Amino acid sequence: MTKVTVVQMRADTEKEKNLKKILGYIVQAAKRNSTLCTFPEFMMFYTPSRQSASELASLAEKITGEFVTSISEAARKNSVQVVGTFYEKSPKENRVYDTSFLTDRNGKIVSKYRKIHLYDALGFKESAKLYPGSSVARPIKTSVGKIGMMICYDLRFPEMSRMLASSGSEILVAPSAWVQGKMKEEHWIAINKTRAIENGCYVIAPDQVGNIYCGRSMIVDPFGKVLLDMKKREGVGIADISLDQVKQVRKKLPLLKNRRTDIYNDFRI
Repeated sequence: MTKVTVVQMRADTEKEKNLKKILGYIVQAAKRNSTLCTFPEFMMFYTPSRQSASELASLAEKITGEFVTSISEAARKNSVQVVGTFYEKSPKENRVYDTSFLTDRNGKIVSKYRKIHLYDALGFKESAKLYPGSSVARPIKTSVGKIGMMICYDLRFPEMSRMLASSGSEILVAPSAWVQGKMKEEHWIAINKTRAIENGCYVIAPDQVGNIYCGRSMIVDPFGKVLLDMKKREGVGIADISLDQVKQVRKKLPLLKNRRTDIYNDFRI
């Protein structure tokens, strides 16, 4: 069994305040013997609707900037793997990438993923401030298991999680900032459970809480059992995961093997 930490946090509008909290959460995760510490989307800072695209872009950093570098150093000092997120500078003027990254326990960044599905739905238009990534990050082998990286709205697109699972992912990590609204918590819970069940993998989904976000950070096992639901509590939540569970479920319910990819195809109209 491996201990995994999920951080549910309410991000402040000030980057420095959030970074201080983040570094403290990494220490907490290490003290509780977690191998992996995961953070929500937009942990760098909360972006209120009044903040302009140019103001957001001015605050974004490169992955070599102080924000990510400080987190990588904390990962090294505490010998814990970290999945975090940040606003990354992009080549498009007044647009930023919504980027997640994974460090190993030595603080080395071993994977980076730029969100490809922007939340232009239900009254929101992320593309007004964000720039989409152009590729899915390959699953990365870690001491916890093979991890597939997703971000928030990506969860609504089953093609992506299936691609990651069929490519070897045993764990899907989806940092999120799930916006409150009618049926939104119901969608969040159902989607996280479904992505786990249909792929026979763990889903680790740290979420923002407070501001406009619903919380309910979750860890779901490969058979759809909710191992952790943080409700509206800010702080850390810990659950034990086991790759043996992934192997057992995929053997008993071989959904990946039973696919008929020789038949599936879009109809030509």
